[in-house]
Amino acid sequence: MALKIRTIEKTDVDGFYELRNCPNASANTLAMPFTSKENAAKMVSRMTEEEGSTTLVAELDGKLVGSAELNVFKGRRRHCAALGISVHDDYQHKGIGTALMKALLDLADNWYNLKRIELEVYTDNEIAINMYKKFGFTIEGTLKCYAIRNGEYIDAYLMARVRP
Repeated sequence: MALKIRTIEKTDVDGFYELRNCPNASANTLAMPFTSKENAAKMVSRMTEEEGSTTLVAELDGKLVGSAELNVFKGRRRHCAALGISVHDDYQHKGIGTALMKALLDLADNWYNLKRIELEVYTDNEIAINMYKKFGFTIEGTLKCYAIRNGEYIDAYLMARVRP
């Protein structure tokens, strides 16, 4: 079983559709549950064409098991980017998020030469928060009532990694 990190391709629609519909994975994102295949195809199309955005996927034995996106800002914030990672429910806690993070940070540091990377993470997502901290992200603030999940408001942390 070899994990492969690669850029997303238009042929990844089925795997991305499955990932977006995993209950645990989608519960920790801003994505609405029950993504249609048509919307998944539109998202994949955008990801493969959008300039200044890089989407990587984790593939294990031919199955898409995770995705990660780095969106570089424009103008006066072109030294910054936003980051997001999602791992398939059946493959969480197996180092896939860590592998995706390493690949994104390599791009950010060595190819985009970014100074600041930021993300939002729900305050109860301790596993993700610990992983982000492991890679040098710090909590910069709390976003109160940031989103609705399962009928309740949930807070999120704004985290960032700033290179010296």
